[in-house]
Amino acid sequence: MSHLLLTLALLALQACLCRGACVEVDSNTEAVEKKGFKLGCISCKKRGEVPASAFVDWYFKDPDEHNFTHVYRYRNKEANITDERFFDRLVWNGSKNTNDLQDGSIFILNVTFNDTGRYRCIFSRTLMYPAYEFFTFPNKTIDMTVVPELTRGWASILSEVMMYVSLIGLQVWLVIEMIYCYRKISVAGEEALRESAPEYLAIASESKDNCAAVQVAE
Repeated sequence: MSHLLLTLALLALQACLCRGACVEVDSNTEAVEKKGFKLGCISCKKRGEVPASAFVDWYFKDPDEHNFTHVYRYRNKEANITDERFFDRLVWNGSKNTNDLQDGSIFILNVTFNDTGRYRCIFSRTLMYPAYEFFTFPNKTIDMTVVPELTRGWASILSEVMMYVSLIGLQVWLVIEMIYCYRKISVAGEEALRESAPEYLAIASESKDNCAAVQVAE
């Protein structure tokens, strides 16, 4: 029975680790002028045990354009920038040292206001089964805006204020608890002294009588 439980626990742990290996997180959408910005694009395989290979293409469309323009490709561990607007400014920030790409993120250097627009990344993935190959083309679309400086939303500010209020409230509660416990201990000590005083006097009186009786007997 114990061996069975141990085996089940190990299988559950392995399953958790497999699920935790890849998490599809949405990309940030607000970039700051003249700073770097990561365009996140993650596509997790549904069957992690199936070998696969993939390459990633990125496309860009500014607000004045009607069609997407191909700007970047990462294939066989090599990057290729295909749009002069992004020459020397796009850096691979996805999966490393593998052709089984699941993270296709890129990093934009020295962001400008002209980088505002819609970005789309497309995975061209080949799943290699024993008898055949299966092709999938998952994609993500990101609407990016460029601002002069990073702004904080009301939700972020409110959460930070609530955090400080909670910390202060916890400290006040601890001080109150300490004062309450100190007073309780102090009162208990005084009551113990009052209760023990008559017993102490009685013992002292008895000892005195015993000493007098011994002296008379002598």
